[in-house]
Amino acid sequence: MIYLKLIWSYLKIGLFGFGGGYAMLALIEREIVGPGWISEQMFTDIVAISQMTPGPIGINSATYIGYVAPGEASPAFANPLFGILGSLVCTLVVVVPSFILTVYTSHFITRHRESAIVKGVFSGLRPVVVGLIASAALLLMNQANFGSVTSEVVPGIIICVSAFCLVFFTKIHPILVIVLAGIAGLFIY
Repeated sequence: MIYLKLIWSYLKIGLFGFGGGYAMLALIEREIVGPGWISEQMFTDIVAISQMTPGPIGINSATYIGYVAPGEASPAFANPLFGILGSLVCTLVVVVPSFILTVYTSHFITRHRESAIVKGVFSGLRPVVVGLIASAALLLMNQANFGSVTSEVVPGIIICVSAFCLVFFTKIHPILVIVLAGIAGLFIY
């Protein structure tokens, strides 16, 4: 039964997850954390791991959540083979609808690229995608990322602001910023 629920959830994510991985985070969180398949802390960790590994965040998170959700839902599914099956199912289900929509819409947009309707639709979608990405940023500003006591919150905010400033203002490579943040976390926490 968990696999059917995962298929339904990731079908919705694959069909309605517009704007890329960060824009999909709120939908993924609602579909996966809401039913209790994983905790908010685990979701935050999955997002962090998905950001650091190659590939789109939506697919990386689907693969990982598909692996852990069956075991979290029922101890009977704690076997790694059930996790691998869940990974395959979630990854395929999140990719196939997006692939089909992309193939169809690219053909449609190519044929109607000069249409005022198509241009209007894209003009309306751009601000929504920015809003969805901003909601993902707010979604990740939670207790799991910044701690619950002042001794954890202040360093977390300092690391967050420092990472933003380093990437935005100095154009330092993000991988170096991730390594530096990990080193800072090792010494601070």
